[in-house]
Amino acid sequence: MYAIHRQAKADLGVAKTSYQKYSGLLDNDEKQLAQAYMALEAARKHEPEALQGFGKVNATLLSSEQWEWYARTALRQQDWGTVLKVINDMPAVLAEESTWRYWKARALIAKGQVADANQILAKLSQERHFYGWLAAEDLGPVVSEPMATYQPSDEEVRQFAKQPAVKRMEALFDVEARYEARLEWMYLLEALDDPTRIVAAQYGLLKGWYDLAVLAADKTSRTHNFELRYPTPYRDYLQKASRSRAIDEAWVYGIIRQESRFMHYAKSSVGAGGLMQVMPATAKWIAKKLGWSSYNDGMLHDIDTNVNLGTYYMRYTLDTFNGQEVMATAAYNAGPSRARRWAANAPLEGAIYAETIPFSETRNYVKKVLANAHMYAPRLGLPMLTLKKRLGTIPARGTGDVENVTTTISISEQE
Repeated sequence: MYAIHRQAKADLGVAKTSYQKYSGLLDNDEKQLAQAYMALEAARKHEPEALQGFGKVNATLLSSEQWEWYARTALRQQDWGTVLKVINDMPAVLAEESTWRYWKARALIAKGQVADANQILAKLSQERHFYGWLAAEDLGPVVSEPMATYQPSDEEVRQFAKQPAVKRMEALFDVEARYEARLEWMYLLEALDDPTRIVAAQYGLLKGWYDLAVLAADKTSRTHNFELRYPTPYRDYLQKASRSRAIDEAWVYGIIRQESRFMHYAKSSVGAGGLMQVMPATAKWIAKKLGWSSYNDGMLHDIDTNVNLGTYYMRYTLDTFNGQEVMATAAYNAGPSRARRWAANAPLEGAIYAETIPFSETRNYVKKVLANAHMYAPRLGLPMLTLKKRLGTIPARGTGDVENVTTTISISEQE
């Protein structure tokens, strides 16, 4: 079973041959599990046969991941009846996640059950995330409870700064023990209510701890401050670079908020560095394109240099995909060739494309970046687009080759 699963990740045809050869050695449950493995990998490869494969498996044997990909396969084929059935049948704890509540509502709308769908959307629209924004747009203008906001006073910030945990953090930052300081912050936030978390975010912003400020503001559940949740540091650099590359500044902020939380010294485990988390090899490729003969890796954490490199690559991905921001975002994270491969043979709704990206890291990344950009546009005084319009429609997959460029992350094809 393990061997068949491993083979299915690389080549479904080989896995099917092995299954036919060795299925006599498996009992009924083991056969079902092997078929579920193959259906999962077929789904991750966007093979239409996955839907039929899942349908043959005893539902009690499906893992959470297999349930989700069962739903995604039906969603990608826009088989709304099966989407609804799968979400209704999946474990309750899974079905209650915002993702599947949203797609259940969409399936209900497609089946003409609008009143039931609106009940789900009304509750979901009060949540502050990708699917919450989409739910609000699907629901349209409705009278709802106004969102609670909080603006901390200077005195509250001063009192917050006197806490022992905050003093320890300052001492840790003084000796560049950033990891330990972050642990103090995370532990402190758990004990705070929403207004005090907003006070903490204000203090973090004043100290230049942008990542910690965002972390604090992001943890609020009922009372919010979106100016602190979506801060706008380095505006001069980002506005200049965005205009010179003719790209959406809100999208640039959305990328940076997700990549580095505005910490210019950030460095990932695979070597990506700076505000826009550019890989050294990518930076050298871009520097050569720009004619920067004196470029070296030591310049990657310089804010101006990093923003120029990152926005150049954003422009490159946007041009590669004819202005389609969702595909360009996927390409920024996982590479242009993968982003192209994940398109369908027919035009596909942007939200469905995002939800059916095979790599969980890239899937979550795309949704968060686009939600960030959606929130940043009004913060920056830019024209407001609905999230659905920003997501757009993904064109049918083409056959053109894309230049092979190192990406901001390192994802195994065998994830």
